[in-house]
Amino acid sequence: MILYSYFVNALIIIAAFAAIRHLFYRSRFLLHMFQQSGYKISAFWKWLRVNWADKVFTTEIAWTNIIVLSLVLIREYITETSLYAVMAVFVLIWFAPVGKYRKKEKKKLAFTPRMKRLTAVFTALLLPFPIYMTYLALFYTASMEFNAFLLLYSWILMMVADSLIIMVAATIVMPVEKQIQEGFKKQARKKLASMPNLTVIGITGSYGKTSTKFMIRDILKERFQVLATPGSYNTPMGICKVINNDLQSQHQVLVLEMGARHVGNIKELCELAQPDISVLTIIGTAHLETFGSIENIAKTKGEIVENMNPDGTIVINADDERCEGIVKGKDQKIIRAGIENGEITASDIEYGPEGCSFTAHFPDASTHRFTTPLLGEHNVQNLVLAIGIGHHLGLRPATMAVALQKMKPVEHRLELKKTGNGINIIDDAFNSNPIGAKNAVDILAGFKSGRRAIVTPGMIELGDQEFEENKKLGGHIADAGLEIVIFVGENQTRHLQEGYKEANGDEEAMMVVNSLFEANEFLKSWMREGDTILYENDLPDSYNE
Repeated sequence: MILYSYFVNALIIIAAFAAIRHLFYRSRFLLHMFQQSGYKISAFWKWLRVNWADKVFTTEIAWTNIIVLSLVLIREYITETSLYAVMAVFVLIWFAPVGKYRKKEKKKLAFTPRMKRLTAVFTALLLPFPIYMTYLALFYTASMEFNAFLLLYSWILMMVADSLIIMVAATIVMPVEKQIQEGFKKQARKKLASMPNLTVIGITGSYGKTSTKFMIRDILKERFQVLATPGSYNTPMGICKVINNDLQSQHQVLVLEMGARHVGNIKELCELAQPDISVLTIIGTAHLETFGSIENIAKTKGEIVENMNPDGTIVINADDERCEGIVKGKDQKIIRAGIENGEITASDIEYGPEGCSFTAHFPDASTHRFTTPLLGEHNVQNLVLAIGIGHHLGLRPATMAVALQKMKPVEHRLELKKTGNGINIIDDAFNSNPIGAKNAVDILAGFKSGRRAIVTPGMIELGDQEFEENKKLGGHIADAGLEIVIFVGENQTRHLQEGYKEANGDEEAMMVVNSLFEANEFLKSWMREGDTILYENDLPDSYNE
């Protein structure tokens, strides 16, 4: 009997370690999701609601509570050691596996200083209770006997509370984060003030900001010392980091991408770095979920005009009526550039295996033929905006043509890659939008050298229009007649599937997978030389099903 008691105690301790290990991986996973939610409590709470049964109050947690309650009710009818043994076995079965919290990550948890501060507060709030209860269970229960319920259930209880504790920790550190951010902003503003001859170019719009930014950078580099924010650095802290760490006295032009998810975001960025030249790419439905309406989107993008240098210049997409509406009645010099409308336009667009070429028309009625490795009509639209700025700053068309020939696609934006085994990859994985997604499908459909496949989870953050836009995209994919169509996420892509089927898409060519990794596993065995695969959008790990 004594040996049996020792065995049960050992089993309970092993089960407790399993629960502690499970809590560790679960908490790390939830912190990762909080980071992917942009450190926003509201966005994280939305993710929790969507994933409540699968990742938050999971089946194993629910059943553990039921088992504990049942064991408490019947404890008079079985021995205490048997009761503890049953509980320990169930805990081991349910909590020893941690696979759902250790899945392959596309973007790993980054332990930035901000995440370290959050993790420290989260840990300080999470661990005292189970540690104290473990102490009582092992050494100081009222009867001075070992208490398995305290030992096991205190750690399991923290799995119910950990997601809420993350939000409490974020609320606690929020004033500290704001103070730190204000320090970085003050430093950036001071540095900009010390460079009065610097020309600041601000770029905003629903789509095309990053591509246009790099096009402007590459064109202006032919004459000026230019610094542009890398990648999608378009938030206050991203811009501050570039200004504080990378901006040097020799720079003549600073090109900034200005992103927004809420009204007032662009105004905040302009207060940090006031643009001398403002660029409006296009006003569309991106982030409609957070803005609430297309009118709010236009109002927010228009903040760049309201808060720029009064003596500056505005460059707009002349093919977009909403951009035209934003600049109506403004006193600044306005340069209109578009494919069909404006004083700088593009015509005779042609595509080939090496990219595209087009003829640009200038205000003095002169023209110039440009060639670039970039794909897609939307890239031509972005290029005429960049050419408009180059022309405004005195660059000759021949000089700009040299820059266009050397341009490379922005990473993950219609980036054409050729693998060693003769397979073409069109990487358009970054934050798909209705215009860009349709254009990417059209480009894929134009490849005739082999079979064609698309991998997509559809589009997000389109608010009330998300259903309709994804349904339209599904129909457009069906019309393209692709050999393989892979939708990522059964629930996430239900509108894509509906649009695809309603457009009489080949259902034998369609498959639905749970993650990008699953799609890639299938493609490894399917691909052969000459095939082309389009990766259209790649959602964060928080969207995996």
